[in-house]
Amino acid sequence: MNWKPDRTNKRPIYKQIADYIEQGISTGLFSPETMLPSERTLAEMLHVNRSTVVAAYEELQSMGIVERKKGSGTIVSTDIWGLEHRRIPNWSRYLERGSFLPNLPVVQRIRKETQENDLINMASGELSPSLFPNEQFQRILSERPFTGYLGYDDPQGSEELRDTIATHVKEYKNINTDSSSILITSGAQQALHLIVQCLLKPGDAVAIEDPSYCYSLPIFHTAGLKIYRLPVDSHGFNPDDLVQFHKKHRIRMIFLNPDYQNPTGTVLSMERRKQILNLSAEYGIPIIEDDPYSLTSFDGVVNSTLKTMDDNGNVLYISSLSKIIASGLRIGWVIGPTKIIQRLADAKQQVDFGHSIFPQWVANQFLGSEYFDPHIHFLRKQLKLRRDQIVSSLKQLLDDKISFSIPNGGIHLWCKLNEPVDEQKLLEESIRKGIAFVPGGILGSEKGCQRFTYGRVETSSIHEGIERFSEALIKIEK
Repeated sequence: MNWKPDRTNKRPIYKQIADYIEQGISTGLFSPETMLPSERTLAEMLHVNRSTVVAAYEELQSMGIVERKKGSGTIVSTDIWGLEHRRIPNWSRYLERGSFLPNLPVVQRIRKETQENDLINMASGELSPSLFPNEQFQRILSERPFTGYLGYDDPQGSEELRDTIATHVKEYKNINTDSSSILITSGAQQALHLIVQCLLKPGDAVAIEDPSYCYSLPIFHTAGLKIYRLPVDSHGFNPDDLVQFHKKHRIRMIFLNPDYQNPTGTVLSMERRKQILNLSAEYGIPIIEDDPYSLTSFDGVVNSTLKTMDDNGNVLYISSLSKIIASGLRIGWVIGPTKIIQRLADAKQQVDFGHSIFPQWVANQFLGSEYFDPHIHFLRKQLKLRRDQIVSSLKQLLDDKISFSIPNGGIHLWCKLNEPVDEQKLLEESIRKGIAFVPGGILGSEKGCQRFTYGRVETSSIHEGIERFSEALIKIEK
């Protein structure tokens, strides 16, 4: 056997051995009933530990490729190409080679723990059920029977809903658009996915904020993009940083969350908004503006969006109902040049044949009703109560240990511990204590930061949640 495992390869050696033998069986190098070398012999031939060969043989046995008989050794299965056709796919290889990357393990862990255990959830980015307009929905459903068409709809989404969204963004955000420039998506995340897949190619350089929710999304890495991070301060990111990145890396697209940014809660200043739009026009770089939170402004003042100020059509504007009405509706939208919207709509049609009719109808009824404005006022009031409670609890329990800025909207509070800690140990101990949050490392930030989300947790549980976090911090500091 001349083959040797590649020790510079990140793939485990036992898997390399299993792959080599499986390939040899496929090409006829090892025929059915062939006796494979003993574990000790193969280990000596390949200069590996015997346990590595054992693991490789066990992997092959689990797939039905070899048979292991005590006292007889390991032989190639006689039924790989036989009448019973029982060969098991190498699912591990499929999992590893799929091009669509999974969520980060820590993200998966947090989701699993919050779903399966009764934790105080300050990690989830959705609203609590008590903030959903349930009664208003019930009235709409009882008073206005659905009589719409149940077949496939326009790939861009319900024209009636798109007209309502055009009216909505004009009234609340002073964005001038029409239904032909709007695409309905399954929340903002599908909008981001479509933009990345349709408008960028592997190797393209994109700029995101640091820290940023986008950093946690595998879609950027799946697409093979080069990600460059723009540090965020109290006024948002500095456009001068973009100039330097663009000169060096030729930035193809900029992803921004200007209002009550996730996770920092900061607002991009008006001066910097103008600067970024000027740079976008100068260099011809599209801006993707993600705006889930601007209507949650606690003082009721809604800032001018980049899209509102965009005179050149350089901004693709994304928003949704997830953070202001209900995440389960899965209603989001993209506003942009008609030809871009048509391209994204074509891709969405290939994926799901267009958005589901019924949630579009419900969203249209609510968004265009007398219920919407009172609901937004209610939401602002309730989120402000939650923000005030978490600020009060942090000051009371961790005043000398933690630093943060107080946001004036949104659902996130971004904190930094004044002394360095192991964020993985802190998260694990916090989960054991019954509190979940998002470590800053997931969002691309320096270590020692945490994102506490107060939109999902009830006000009455916030103090206890911070108390549990404080106890976890004290324990790992000992």
